[in-house]
Amino acid sequence: MSTRPTSDRPAGQPGPPRLFRFELTRWASAPTLLWTAIFFAAPLVFMLMVSTWKRSRGKLLPEWSLANYEKIFSKSYLLEGLFNSVEVSLTTALVSALVAYPLAYVLAYQVPARWQRVLLILAVLPFWTSYLVRSYAWSVVLGDNGIINSFLIAVSIIDDPVQLNYRRAATVLGFVHFFTMLLTLTIYANLVQIKSSYRLAAADLGASRLQTFLRITLPLSMPGIMVGVFITFVICMGDFITPQILGGSNELLLPQAIILQINRAADFPMASAMSVLLMLTVTVGYFAMARWLRLDRV
Repeated sequence: MSTRPTSDRPAGQPGPPRLFRFELTRWASAPTLLWTAIFFAAPLVFMLMVSTWKRSRGKLLPEWSLANYEKIFSKSYLLEGLFNSVEVSLTTALVSALVAYPLAYVLAYQVPARWQRVLLILAVLPFWTSYLVRSYAWSVVLGDNGIINSFLIAVSIIDDPVQLNYRRAATVLGFVHFFTMLLTLTIYANLVQIKSSYRLAAADLGASRLQTFLRITLPLSMPGIMVGVFITFVICMGDFITPQILGGSNELLLPQAIILQINRAADFPMASAMSVLLMLTVTVGYFAMARWLRLDRV
Protein backbone atom coordinates (compact mmCIF):
# COMPACT_ATOMS: atom_id res chain seq x y z
CA MET A 1 0.00 0.00 0.00
CA SER A 2 1.54 3.30 -1.11
CA THR A 3 1.54 6.39 1.04
CA ARG A 4 1.38 10.05 0.05
CA PRO A 5 2.83 13.05 1.83
CA THR A 6 0.24 15.01 3.79
CA SER A 7 1.40 18.37 2.43
CA ASP A 8 2.21 19.86 -0.98
CA ARG A 9 5.95 20.06 -0.37
CA PRO A 10 8.09 17.09 -1.51
CA ALA A 11 8.71 14.33 1.00
CA GLY A 12 11.80 14.91 3.09
CA GLN A 13 11.83 18.67 2.53
CA PRO A 14 11.82 20.49 5.90
CA GLY A 15 9.02 22.90 6.70
CA PRO A 16 9.46 26.50 7.77
CA PRO A 17 11.72 27.03 10.76
CA ARG A 18 10.02 26.94 14.17
CA LEU A 19 11.31 30.45 14.91
CA PHE A 20 9.60 31.76 11.77
CA ARG A 21 6.29 30.16 12.79
CA PHE A 22 6.59 31.69 16.28
CA GLU A 23 7.29 35.15 14.84
CA LEU A 24 4.33 34.88 12.45
CA THR A 25 1.99 33.86 15.26
CA ARG A 26 3.23 36.64 17.49
CA TRP A 27 2.73 39.33 14.86
CA ALA A 28 -0.70 37.96 13.92
CA SER A 29 -1.87 38.25 17.54
CA ALA A 30 -0.41 41.73 18.02
CA PRO A 31 -3.54 43.67 16.84
CA THR A 32 -5.75 41.72 19.26
CA LEU A 33 -3.37 42.30 22.16
CA LEU A 34 -3.08 45.99 21.29
CA TRP A 35 -6.86 46.39 21.10
CA THR A 36 -7.29 44.63 24.47
CA ALA A 37 -4.59 46.75 26.07
CA ILE A 38 -6.01 50.06 24.84
CA PHE A 39 -9.74 49.47 25.28
CA PHE A 40 -9.83 47.07 28.24
CA ALA A 41 -6.66 46.91 30.32
CA ALA A 42 -5.82 50.63 30.28
CA PRO A 43 -9.36 51.83 31.21
CA LEU A 44 -9.54 49.19 33.95
CA VAL A 45 -6.21 50.29 35.46
CA PHE A 46 -7.26 53.93 35.24
CA MET A 47 -10.58 53.18 36.95
CA LEU A 48 -8.75 51.36 39.75
CA MET A 49 -6.48 54.38 40.17
CA VAL A 50 -9.32 56.91 40.22
CA SER A 51 -11.23 54.81 42.77
CA THR A 52 -8.49 55.61 45.30
CA TRP A 53 -8.54 59.36 44.61
CA LYS A 54 -10.51 62.07 46.35
CA ARG A 55 -12.89 64.73 45.08
CA SER A 56 -12.70 68.09 46.80
CA ARG A 57 -14.33 71.37 45.70
CA GLY A 58 -15.01 70.02 42.23
CA LYS A 59 -11.44 68.82 41.68
CA LEU A 60 -9.93 65.34 41.61
CA LEU A 61 -7.04 64.96 44.03
CA PRO A 62 -4.74 61.96 43.48
CA GLU A 63 -4.53 61.10 47.16
CA TRP A 64 -4.22 57.35 47.43
CA SER A 65 -6.61 55.94 50.02
CA LEU A 66 -9.43 53.45 50.49
CA ALA A 67 -11.82 56.10 51.80
CA ASN A 68 -14.26 55.59 48.92
CA TYR A 69 -14.52 51.86 49.62
CA GLU A 70 -14.99 52.53 53.32
CA LYS A 71 -17.77 54.97 52.45
CA ILE A 72 -19.53 52.32 50.34
CA PHE A 73 -19.58 49.81 53.18
CA SER A 74 -20.61 52.46 55.69
CA LYS A 75 -23.71 53.51 53.75
CA SER A 76 -26.48 50.95 53.98
CA TYR A 77 -28.35 52.16 50.89
CA LEU A 78 -25.33 51.46 48.67
CA LEU A 79 -24.94 47.93 50.02
CA GLU A 80 -28.67 47.46 49.60
CA GLY A 81 -28.31 48.60 45.99
CA LEU A 82 -25.64 45.92 45.45
CA PHE A 83 -27.82 43.21 47.00
CA ASN A 84 -30.80 44.38 44.93
CA SER A 85 -28.72 44.15 41.75
CA VAL A 86 -27.60 40.61 42.59
CA GLU A 87 -31.16 39.52 43.42
CA VAL A 88 -32.65 41.01 40.26
CA SER A 89 -29.89 39.54 38.08
CA LEU A 90 -30.18 36.06 39.59
CA THR A 91 -33.99 36.13 39.38
CA THR A 92 -33.84 37.22 35.74
CA ALA A 93 -31.30 34.51 34.88
CA LEU A 94 -33.33 31.80 36.62
CA VAL A 95 -36.69 32.77 35.09
CA SER A 96 -35.16 33.23 31.64
CA ALA A 97 -33.54 29.78 31.83
CA LEU A 98 -36.81 28.13 32.88
CA VAL A 99 -38.65 29.76 29.98
CA ALA A 100 -35.88 29.28 27.41
CA TYR A 101 -35.10 25.61 28.03
CA PRO A 102 -38.45 24.22 26.78
CA LEU A 103 -38.21 26.47 23.73
CA ALA A 104 -34.69 25.30 22.94
CA TYR A 105 -35.62 21.66 23.58
CA VAL A 106 -38.59 21.78 21.19
CA LEU A 107 -36.53 23.62 18.61
CA ALA A 108 -33.66 21.11 18.79
CA TYR A 109 -35.62 17.82 18.98
CA GLN A 110 -39.20 18.40 17.85
CA VAL A 111 -38.90 20.83 14.94
CA PRO A 112 -37.79 19.41 11.56
CA ALA A 113 -34.27 20.39 10.60
CA ARG A 114 -35.44 22.37 7.56
CA TRP A 115 -37.49 24.69 9.78
CA GLN A 116 -34.94 25.15 12.56
CA ARG A 117 -32.98 27.84 10.73
CA VAL A 118 -36.13 29.84 10.05
CA LEU A 119 -37.16 29.69 13.69
CA LEU A 120 -33.67 30.64 14.80
CA ILE A 121 -33.89 33.77 12.67
CA LEU A 122 -37.23 34.59 14.28
CA ALA A 123 -35.61 34.08 17.69
CA VAL A 124 -32.91 36.61 16.81
CA LEU A 125 -35.40 39.25 15.62
CA PRO A 126 -35.91 40.80 19.10
CA PHE A 127 -32.21 41.69 19.14
CA TRP A 128 -32.78 43.93 16.11
CA THR A 129 -35.04 46.22 18.15
CA SER A 130 -33.53 49.01 20.19
CA TYR A 131 -33.05 48.06 23.83
CA LEU A 132 -34.38 51.47 24.87
CA VAL A 133 -37.47 51.10 22.69
CA ARG A 134 -38.29 47.71 24.22
CA SER A 135 -38.06 49.13 27.73
CA TYR A 136 -40.37 52.02 26.91
CA ALA A 137 -42.75 49.61 25.16
CA TRP A 138 -43.07 47.58 28.35
CA SER A 139 -43.60 50.80 30.29
CA VAL A 140 -46.58 51.58 28.05
CA VAL A 141 -47.96 48.03 28.30
CA LEU A 142 -47.73 48.04 32.11
CA GLY A 143 -48.99 51.60 32.55
CA ASP A 144 -52.33 52.61 34.08
CA ASN A 145 -53.82 52.92 30.60
CA GLY A 146 -51.85 50.00 29.18
CA ILE A 147 -53.26 46.90 27.58
CA ILE A 148 -53.09 44.80 30.77
CA ASN A 149 -55.00 47.22 32.99
CA SER A 150 -57.44 48.01 30.19
CA PHE A 151 -58.20 44.31 29.71
CA LEU A 152 -58.65 43.65 33.44
CA ILE A 153 -61.02 46.60 33.74
CA ALA A 154 -62.94 45.56 30.61
CA VAL A 155 -63.63 42.06 31.98
CA SER A 156 -64.57 43.56 35.39
CA ILE A 157 -61.75 41.85 37.30
CA ILE A 158 -60.63 45.21 38.73
CA ASP A 159 -62.33 48.59 38.99
CA ASP A 160 -59.25 50.81 39.11
CA PRO A 161 -55.86 50.43 37.41
CA VAL A 162 -53.29 48.37 39.29
CA GLN A 163 -49.79 49.75 39.74
CA LEU A 164 -47.67 47.47 37.55
CA ASN A 165 -44.88 49.88 36.64
CA TYR A 166 -42.09 50.96 38.96
CA ARG A 167 -41.80 47.63 40.69
CA ARG A 168 -39.10 44.97 40.76
CA ALA A 169 -41.42 42.60 38.90
CA ALA A 170 -41.62 45.08 36.01
CA THR A 171 -37.81 45.27 35.84
CA VAL A 172 -37.49 41.48 35.85
CA LEU A 173 -40.19 41.18 33.18
CA GLY A 174 -38.37 43.61 30.90
CA PHE A 175 -35.11 41.72 31.37
CA VAL A 176 -36.70 38.29 30.84
CA HIS A 177 -38.31 39.42 27.58
CA PHE A 178 -34.86 40.15 26.17
CA PHE A 179 -32.71 37.41 27.69
CA THR A 180 -35.06 34.48 27.08
CA MET A 181 -34.10 34.42 23.41
CA LEU A 182 -30.40 34.73 24.27
CA LEU A 183 -30.62 31.71 26.55
CA THR A 184 -32.66 29.85 23.94
CA LEU A 185 -29.80 30.23 21.48
CA THR A 186 -27.06 29.10 23.89
CA ILE A 187 -29.08 26.10 25.10
CA TYR A 188 -30.10 25.12 21.55
CA ALA A 189 -26.47 25.27 20.41
CA ASN A 190 -25.59 22.84 23.22
CA LEU A 191 -28.53 20.49 22.70
CA VAL A 192 -27.83 19.89 19.00
CA GLN A 193 -24.31 18.72 19.90
CA ILE A 194 -25.58 15.92 22.13
CA LYS A 195 -25.40 12.68 20.15
CA SER A 196 -28.77 11.05 19.57
CA SER A 197 -27.13 7.68 20.19
CA TYR A 198 -26.97 8.54 23.91
CA ARG A 199 -30.73 8.86 24.15
CA LEU A 200 -31.28 5.76 22.02
CA ALA A 201 -28.92 3.74 24.22
CA ALA A 202 -30.78 4.91 27.32
CA ALA A 203 -34.10 3.87 25.76
CA ASP A 204 -32.69 0.45 24.85
CA LEU A 205 -31.64 -0.01 28.48
CA GLY A 206 -35.20 0.64 29.63
CA ALA A 207 -34.97 4.29 30.66
CA SER A 208 -38.13 6.35 30.34
CA ARG A 209 -38.16 9.72 28.59
CA LEU A 210 -38.05 11.51 31.93
CA GLN A 211 -35.11 9.41 33.14
CA THR A 212 -33.27 10.00 29.86
CA PHE A 213 -33.82 13.72 30.18
CA LEU A 214 -32.76 13.93 33.82
CA ARG A 215 -29.72 11.66 33.52
CA ILE A 216 -28.43 12.41 30.02
CA THR A 217 -29.91 15.45 28.27
CA LEU A 218 -30.03 17.86 31.20
CA PRO A 219 -26.50 17.15 32.55
CA LEU A 220 -24.97 17.36 29.08
CA SER A 221 -26.79 20.63 28.35
CA MET A 222 -25.59 22.35 31.54
CA PRO A 223 -22.73 24.19 29.74
CA GLY A 224 -25.23 25.86 27.41
CA ILE A 225 -27.50 26.76 30.32
CA MET A 226 -24.71 28.17 32.46
CA VAL A 227 -23.12 30.18 29.63
CA GLY A 228 -26.47 31.83 28.95
CA VAL A 229 -27.11 32.35 32.68
CA PHE A 230 -23.69 33.93 33.17
CA ILE A 231 -24.10 36.29 30.20
CA THR A 232 -27.54 37.26 31.48
CA PHE A 233 -26.17 37.83 34.99
CA VAL A 234 -23.32 40.02 33.74
CA ILE A 235 -25.49 42.23 31.53
CA CYS A 236 -28.20 42.61 34.16
CA MET A 237 -25.66 43.57 36.81
CA GLY A 238 -24.40 46.46 34.70
CA ASP A 239 -27.70 47.62 33.20
CA PHE A 240 -29.34 50.80 34.44
CA ILE A 241 -31.73 51.61 31.57
CA THR A 242 -34.38 48.96 32.24
CA PRO A 243 -34.37 49.44 36.05
CA GLN A 244 -34.63 53.19 35.57
CA ILE A 245 -37.54 53.03 33.12
CA LEU A 246 -39.51 50.10 34.54
CA GLY A 247 -38.36 50.07 38.15
CA GLY A 248 -38.29 53.81 38.70
CA SER A 249 -36.82 55.17 41.92
CA ASN A 250 -38.69 52.91 44.33
CA GLU A 251 -35.78 50.49 44.49
CA LEU A 252 -32.16 51.47 43.96
CA LEU A 253 -29.81 49.22 42.02
CA LEU A 254 -26.05 49.73 42.06
CA PRO A 255 -25.77 50.86 38.38
CA GLN A 256 -28.37 53.55 39.12
CA ALA A 257 -26.33 54.67 42.13
CA ILE A 258 -23.22 54.89 39.92
CA ILE A 259 -25.05 57.07 37.39
CA LEU A 260 -26.25 59.33 40.22
CA GLN A 261 -22.68 59.76 41.43
CA ILE A 262 -21.61 60.81 37.93
CA ASN A 263 -24.54 62.95 36.76
CA ARG A 264 -25.52 64.70 40.00
CA ALA A 265 -22.48 64.68 42.27
CA ALA A 266 -19.74 64.42 39.61
CA ASP A 267 -17.93 62.22 42.12
CA PHE A 268 -15.89 60.11 39.73
CA PRO A 269 -13.70 58.48 42.42
CA MET A 270 -16.78 57.25 44.27
CA ALA A 271 -18.37 56.04 41.02
CA SER A 272 -15.13 54.25 40.14
CA ALA A 273 -15.02 52.51 43.51
CA MET A 274 -18.63 51.35 43.10
CA SER A 275 -17.82 50.11 39.59
CA VAL A 276 -14.86 48.13 40.93
CA LEU A 277 -17.17 46.56 43.52
CA LEU A 278 -19.59 45.69 40.74
CA MET A 279 -16.82 44.04 38.71
CA LEU A 280 -15.66 42.06 41.74
CA THR A 281 -19.20 40.78 42.22
CA VAL A 282 -19.33 39.65 38.60
CA THR A 283 -15.93 37.99 39.03
CA VAL A 284 -17.23 36.05 42.03
CA GLY A 285 -20.17 34.96 39.89
CA TYR A 286 -17.77 33.78 37.19
CA PHE A 287 -15.76 31.61 39.57
CA ALA A 288 -18.99 30.20 41.00
CA MET A 289 -20.05 29.07 37.50
CA ALA A 290 -16.59 28.40 36.02
CA ARG A 291 -16.86 24.59 36.12
CA TRP A 292 -19.84 24.72 33.71
CA LEU A 293 -18.64 27.53 31.42
CA ARG A 294 -17.44 25.39 28.52
CA LEU A 295 -17.62 27.51 25.39
CA ASP A 296 -16.66 24.55 23.20
CA ARG A 297 -20.12 23.11 23.86
CA VAL A 298 -21.99 26.27 22.82
